[in-house]
Amino acid sequence: MRCPFCGHEKDRVVDSRTSQNGRSVRRRRECESCKKRFTTYEYVEDVSLTIIKNDGRREPFDRQKLQRGIELACKKRPISSKKIASVVDEIEETMQNLSKPEITSKEVGKEVMRRLKELDEVAYVRFASVYHKFKDINEFMDELKGLLK
Repeated sequence: MRCPFCGHEKDRVVDSRTSQNGRSVRRRRECESCKKRFTTYEYVEDVSLTIIKNDGRREPFDRQKLQRGIELACKKRPISSKKIASVVDEIEETMQNLSKPEITSKEVGKEVMRRLKELDEVAYVRFASVYHKFKDINEFMDELKGLLK
């Protein structure tokens, strides 16, 4: 592991603990050269998921892509990055628990919308507007009316 500050390759583990309900290990490390501390996470490698896109293409599940989409929907909202990471973890775990090697992007999108609806209604509407590809303001208003009920 290279130090993110000086690039030195030797460090020592100062503290280890499980996180994310036992699905990862969080390690605090100290660089032997510059003595600065940094955190690393180790994850169990799950069965790789393949996402089936709307046009039939298949691509590997990309946690970072999922997180970027959720962060974009939550931009300038009072939602911490820890909470967003937690939501991404929960969605990824839900998809893994389906025990299917391939899942549709619609399944992922519906799960994201369900989580965002619970988390923040504005983030939900932002995500829904992209997910549903509203063609006009009436479709958008119908979604808002459904949210208000």
